[in-house]
Amino acid sequence: MKYTFDIVGISPVLNFFNHQQQSINQPQHQGVEYLSTHTCTLDAFIKSVEIVPAKWGWNLDQVVDTVVQFWLDNSESISYWKLRLNDAGQDNLLVARIADIKALKAEFESLMDKNW
Repeated sequence: MKYTFDIVGISPVLNFFNHQQQSINQPQHQGVEYLSTHTCTLDAFIKSVEIVPAKWGWNLDQVVDTVVQFWLDNSESISYWKLRLNDAGQDNLLVARIADIKALKAEFESLMDKNW
């Protein structure tokens, strides 16, 4: 199984908590998980992904390798998000997405099929 990791933005703590609570009650594509942290560090994201593999039956080593590889390949993006998080203040979180690539593709396809 292949995974993908991306930083997707900044969110107020309460908004992210509300989103997570609503997603529990809604059907979602298995294999797409949104994570958050107060700090933009590799250690913080590794810690946040440690609970996800058990939920989806993923390989923890591959998930962690995906996060580490993102960190090694995207230093400019990480610097950008670190600055944005600092600018946003302590009541905000940095939000990232970890996903099985097939599940993420299915989620994007379902969004394209919706009648907006």
